[in-house]
Amino acid sequence: MKDKNAWNSYDKEELAKLEKLCKSYREFLDTGKTERECVKEIVKQVKKAGYEDIQDVIKEGKKLTKGSKVYAVWMNKTVALFNIGKKDIEKGMNILGAHIDSPRMDIKQIPLYEKEGFAYLDTHYYGGIKKYQWVTLPLAIHGVVAKTDGEVVEVNIGEDKNDPVFCVTDLLIHLAGAQMEKKANKVIEGEELDILFASKPLKGKEKEAVKEQVLALLKKKYGIKEEDFISAELEIVPAGKARNCGIDESMIMAYGQDDRVCAYTSMVAMLEAEDVEKTTCCLLTDKEEIGSVGATGMQSHFFENTVAEIMNAMGCYNELALRRCLASSRMLSSDVSAGYDPTFASAFDKKNAAIFGEGMVFNKFTGARGKSGSNDANAEYLAAIRKVMDDAGVYYQTAELGKVDVGGGGTIAYILSLYGMEVVDCGVAVLNMHAPWEITSKADIYETKKGYVAFLLGA
Repeated sequence: MKDKNAWNSYDKEELAKLEKLCKSYREFLDTGKTERECVKEIVKQVKKAGYEDIQDVIKEGKKLTKGSKVYAVWMNKTVALFNIGKKDIEKGMNILGAHIDSPRMDIKQIPLYEKEGFAYLDTHYYGGIKKYQWVTLPLAIHGVVAKTDGEVVEVNIGEDKNDPVFCVTDLLIHLAGAQMEKKANKVIEGEELDILFASKPLKGKEKEAVKEQVLALLKKKYGIKEEDFISAELEIVPAGKARNCGIDESMIMAYGQDDRVCAYTSMVAMLEAEDVEKTTCCLLTDKEEIGSVGATGMQSHFFENTVAEIMNAMGCYNELALRRCLASSRMLSSDVSAGYDPTFASAFDKKNAAIFGEGMVFNKFTGARGKSGSNDANAEYLAAIRKVMDDAGVYYQTAELGKVDVGGGGTIAYILSLYGMEVVDCGVAVLNMHAPWEITSKADIYETKKGYVAFLLGA
């Protein structure tokens, strides 16, 4: 029986490949801290690899054939990649599906206010977070401000070394006796997650002078006024770059690895998997952290509509053919799993936990309590996937999301399974999941990319 730890299998050449992948992954994380930024970077990379915009294909009346590569973007927050295979698309596709949104804080539509000489931005947290983890950290603001004249202003403050950063303040320990008696979910309330934005008053102003100074700076630097916050999407994320973690540099610590670690490895796998038998697809969606809702979430019809456009450009679209294609497809729901943490061992069933360094993780089911909200993959499909991974020499493991009744979670798997396709969750184990800074193993990232390539070529 082979050693379970993937690190022990690598020679010098393999280690070089691993480090190259992880370096480019860290750069991707630094570039894409929001879903919009991720889509922009993904499109940039796939265009270099020869992918065409499906809208250009439609507009020019091009025909898609074996080997054609196209991408589709929806509202700048969701993207799908397709590589047309040799087999009839009606026989199904091999699909990798991940999400590119991550827990964060969003600035409200009427956010700016002054209180006792400080200017603040009011926020509403997004996704499942431990609110107390987001105080006293250096924070950055990323996003867009859409103005009524049609201009869209991009905002990125806090990442450049010359930029200011922002933070949510906390009560000093010397005065925090009553605060420390509170339950963890009450130490910091949601309405207390406001961003400290400024403290210098505008000369000559007596009323709300700090707020007036802020508005003057925003007008000068970005050409925006207070009303423009109404049509803005501004996200508060941790400031700083992804870093190697550990004295041995075996891990990566960064914001947003749930689920950009699976999104990035899925995209890389798509670019590596050439001359495919079945049409391959990489679907990278928004809004998973809040239930995959909205026009850019997996519950929208973006994916189905795009597949219909693909088939139409291939000259084989009809409603029955589309339904057959979707039902006959196979998918890896590429999402992260809870990494086993010995510090909190009581939350895990170790023999069914994801161990760092033992490769990509398969979760037959997710959900909560009695598998509520889970996809729960078929045994026959898991057997087929095992063969693909074994034949490709991929290190993989199986896991559950902690002990029964301790917690739970979900992915986009159950939504795609509604088409009747075979779906199973798999991805990279993560420590500190949903915290401002999450940790992954480089070996698991590398094995997951290998596994995704093997799936696209062999499933």
